[in-house]
Amino acid sequence: MKFKILAKDSKSKARTGKIELERGIINTPIFMPVGTLGTVRGVHQSEIINDIKAEIILGNTYHLYLRPTLDVIQEAGGIHNFINYHQPILTDSGGYQVYSLSDNRKIKEEGVKFQSHIDGSTHFFTPENVMDIQRTIGADIIMAFDECTPYPCEYNYVKKSMELTHRWLKRCKIRFEETKHKYDYKQTLLPIVQGGTYKDLRKISAQEIVSHDFPANAIGGLSVGEPHDEMYEMTDIVTDILPVEKPRYLMGVGTPTNLLENISLGIDMFDCVMPTRNARNGLLYTMEGTINIKNKKWEKDFSPIDLDGTSKVDMEYSKAYLRHLMMSNEILGKQIASRHNLAFYVNLMKMSREKIKNGTFDDWKNKLTKTLDKRL
Repeated sequence: MKFKILAKDSKSKARTGKIELERGIINTPIFMPVGTLGTVRGVHQSEIINDIKAEIILGNTYHLYLRPTLDVIQEAGGIHNFINYHQPILTDSGGYQVYSLSDNRKIKEEGVKFQSHIDGSTHFFTPENVMDIQRTIGADIIMAFDECTPYPCEYNYVKKSMELTHRWLKRCKIRFEETKHKYDYKQTLLPIVQGGTYKDLRKISAQEIVSHDFPANAIGGLSVGEPHDEMYEMTDIVTDILPVEKPRYLMGVGTPTNLLENISLGIDMFDCVMPTRNARNGLLYTMEGTINIKNKKWEKDFSPIDLDGTSKVDMEYSKAYLRHLMMSNEILGKQIASRHNLAFYVNLMKMSREKIKNGTFDDWKNKLTKTLDKRL
């Protein structure tokens, strides 16, 4: 992985740049659609590339490990061949999914014992085998195994969890360095800053992660229910410590406003299920605010879904038609809405890059965030 900063905002920590991987260039700030099981739900791979124009997607180690299983992925020649998507892919470590299985897992120094949500079978993740699993899956960027703490969470638990994550990182690094990539391209391992919403712990964790000198750094545990102001405060603290010359990835975040505010704090990479999950429930993002397409007010609105053309993919469908599809529970409705929201997120990142380059990002962001969360 190589990273080059192309421009910086004069009024904030925002910057635009490019990440070079063997499979291609990723322009930052970037939003990564979440393809948990090897698919961005309801969206074709060709649409991701040609219509939405995403440059990288995310897969999930926990889910892919359980289904379709590593044997299937390895025999296919890796995740890119298996899903017929040959642009960059990032896999998270499964730490967040294990966190979400709080009733069916046990954490100890060696690793995490958990029960499958599919059939109740017992499995064990360690820093070492999570590296092996991600080697087999074959994503371009892979994540260190960590423990994600809930919010709220008592200080001493967060501290112990953070220290465990740091010890696990050392084991991940050793295992990664003593093994080779399984396919014809190299992989990049990234560490994760933890520490909950405690300033001192976030500083300690960021300093520990910096000491390992990875090519990029991630920030975890800031999409688990904490108030947005606390998210921004923790991000600001951490980005003051993480090296300016390396990409920073804020995991699992968030709303369009969250993305813009965190770009201004120096974040380069994002992922979140929100655009597709909300789309399937009828919530659409626009530059004027959010639309609940199921509301009766859209029943006879024959204007395009995207009036200003920001998403550039769904000008051909009206709000009335999409409402009809959603109310009829037609699969096409969920597909159109998902494609729209993903394109909106990706284009919001493109607009951010342009505003940073021409020196107007901060003023543009401050004005836009006043309207993005409005209900239309």
